[in-house]
Amino acid sequence: NWIPLGGFVKIFGENGETDEAGSFRSKSFLQRFAVLIAGVTMNMALAWFLLSIVFGIGVPTVLETEDDAARAEDVKVQVVDVATSSPAEEAGLQIGDEIRAVQGEAVESVEQAVSLVDARRGEETELTLAFGDEERTATVVPRAETPEGEGALGIGLVRTGTLSYPWYEAIGRGFVSAFALLGTIVIAFGTIIVEIFSGAGVSADLAGPVGIAVLTGQAAKLGIASLLQFTAVLSVNLALINVLPLPALDGGRILFAIIEKLRGKPVSQKTEGMVHTVGFVSLLVLMLAVTVRDVARFWDPIANFFQNLF
Repeated sequence: NWIPLGGFVKIFGENGETDEAGSFRSKSFLQRFAVLIAGVTMNMALAWFLLSIVFGIGVPTVLETEDDAARAEDVKVQVVDVATSSPAEEAGLQIGDEIRAVQGEAVESVEQAVSLVDARRGEETELTLAFGDEERTATVVPRAETPEGEGALGIGLVRTGTLSYPWYEAIGRGFVSAFALLGTIVIAFGTIIVEIFSGAGVSADLAGPVGIAVLTGQAAKLGIASLLQFTAVLSVNLALINVLPLPALDGGRILFAIIEKLRGKPVSQKTEGMVHTVGFVSLLVLMLAVTVRDVARFWDPIANFFQNLF
């Protein structure tokens, strides 16, 4: 706590170790609930605030109608999916890449990109790509025969553009988007839990501090709007995780407060303290395991970062 980085507030008696006057344990149920839910509330408020800014300055959006395309800025054709073992994956294409040209011919629509690629099945084809401000080329050979459900390159494409809204509309869209994002994350979290208990293992999409740092860097390359969106996603994730009824988290403390309210008396100080300690240690072990996997998964960008640093 003496290290001047970040911030931390330890509430007197928050682990149930004392019920002295003025301690957390001595407060009423509603007072404790208000304190415990405050962090979750602020996480959601931050996401709302950030997404409102994004809608105000311009949000990258999939353009589904010609009206949207007509008023959008920075219209482009982007990769949203890359199939495993496809020509696109072998050539190094990644989600978020913009396809600017196929064999030197500028691309303006998804249909045009597909048509240009299909016309060169079985032939070496040069793609001009961009990720953020970095432009590069890749050579691919579109497949003459394709697996079911895939195209010649094995990618999914959409037309995107930047749409901005007046401040009063941006605030409303930011609010709706924050809670829509929460719903999406709840579903994704439920899928991860099912995978764990079904023996499928931890999803490859789960990332720890190292993975988040790498993904933040990638989001920053796409511009301020993408970085703010990614930060909002992290904030909503924190809100959901903190409210889960797990020991050492705010949700776990809320659970103990509810149990006390229902029983008419608190769980013993020793029991509550031990449960929170075990939960905290378990979370540290999980974080360590995910971090080790992150280092292996993102080794190349991590190594490049330190090479550039020194």
